[in-house]
Amino acid sequence: MRKSTLLLLVLLAGCDQVKDRFSGPKTSFDGQAALGFAKAQLDFGPRVPGTPAHEKAGDWIVAEMKKRTDSVIVQSWTQTTAKGVKLPLRNILARFNPTATQRVLYLTHWDTRPTADEDPNLGAKTQSFPAANDGASGVGMFVAMADVFKKTPPSVGVDLLFVDGEDWGGFDPDTTGAYRDALFGSQYFADHLPSPDYKPLYGALFDMIGDADLQIYQEANSVQMAPEVVNRVWTTAAELGYGKYFINQVGQQITDDHLPLLKKGLRVIDIIDIQFGVLPRVHDAFTPVSPNYHHTTQDTFDKISAKSLQVVGDVAVTLVK
Repeated sequence: MRKSTLLLLVLLAGCDQVKDRFSGPKTSFDGQAALGFAKAQLDFGPRVPGTPAHEKAGDWIVAEMKKRTDSVIVQSWTQTTAKGVKLPLRNILARFNPTATQRVLYLTHWDTRPTADEDPNLGAKTQSFPAANDGASGVGMFVAMADVFKKTPPSVGVDLLFVDGEDWGGFDPDTTGAYRDALFGSQYFADHLPSPDYKPLYGALFDMIGDADLQIYQEANSVQMAPEVVNRVWTTAAELGYGKYFINQVGQQITDDHLPLLKKGLRVIDIIDIQFGVLPRVHDAFTPVSPNYHHTTQDTFDKISAKSLQVVGDVAVTLVK
């Protein structure tokens, strides 16, 4: 994903005025289990498309979802990048109550960026990185969430979509509006929906949600294009006592996997902590964060936490009770 330099005004009071009301799990979601599932991804190594680690991680996701969900659909294709590299990619769609007409779509990406291009160490910029937060955290949360839904089926049909190839290269669209070097999986899914009439009630993309210093602002594109979904999510978080983490302020515009789906008319928002760094809490959505672990070799297991996964998992589960 990429954050934009276009910024919106902060609408409400600073987040430092919201007290931390975390007192343990609010649902049967298990943040510690989610952390363990994230670690299982890291044990494969960087999940860069076209590598053995990527293939093994994808096989693992398919196997884990088959244990838990009612059906699993795998979308496989060969993606040609802007530089002509051919990548074997696959989206994994795990479904609860697949015949239900009322559905909610949750998605996360499971691939790893091939290079740590934002690393301050010049020598590290050409290598990949563990991607504990930027990829593995969302996968870990989804596997743990599937455990919840297997025991207690949700009130609506739920689709858990693991998209591939989100983080390959640059995020600039071409003249047609397509992204030729990133967001591959979400674009493919938008063009190959499960059925011609597929239109979930709403959807949410979960990205970089394991940050130990969790601060999730309302992503600006989401506010503009699906404000009712943003309101639903942030209201739910506030009711759970998570206003310190789901901050009721409009943040930056971020190019991420929700955009191809929004362009197809699906009401999907981005739930993302783009300010990836463990620091004293900032006072607004635009204060620079340093250090920033995003797309660096510092995106490691010690930077994510079971507490953050618990917070986001509780919100996701509560939304579909």
